[in-house]
Amino acid sequence: MKQLYLEDVKVGDKWKSRTETISIEEIKEFAASYDPQPYHMDETRAKDTFFGQLVASGWQTAGITMRLMVESIPMASGLIGASAQIKWPTPTYPNDTLRIEAEVIEVKESKSKSDRGIVTVEVKTLNQHNEVVQLFICNMLTLSRSSGIPPLNNERLLGSQK
Repeated sequence: MKQLYLEDVKVGDKWKSRTETISIEEIKEFAASYDPQPYHMDETRAKDTFFGQLVASGWQTAGITMRLMVESIPMASGLIGASAQIKWPTPTYPNDTLRIEAEVIEVKESKSKSDRGIVTVEVKTLNQHNEVVQLFICNMLTLSRSSGIPPLNNERLLGSQK
């Protein structure tokens, strides 16, 4: 996949990812380490909560989204977050199959540093029913070719972790 610098990116550019299914075991394991709430860890206790059943942590959904973004959005400088907004309009349930659809909604060159800019990407994480489980607006610091930074080669790293 061709690595993109700031000057290669334009409003309307789009990327789609592969899918990833989240298991009940993965939900519980993540929750035990990072978000130990009953609706993430125990099916019986989850029945008496707002969700009424076991659901994945929003932060786990965000982590899956990030992985899919890294695999799918070929920024030469990597995905360097500057700021973001995140929403979880629909829970992620056990055995949901997630994917992302990302679109560039703004590109701004820096006025003070000519070797970089901010690329704003709207990333929708969708389940198998095409419901948005996460909406992520991400402002990414993106370098231009004039930065002199060679493109990252994530393919070797990503390939060993799949």
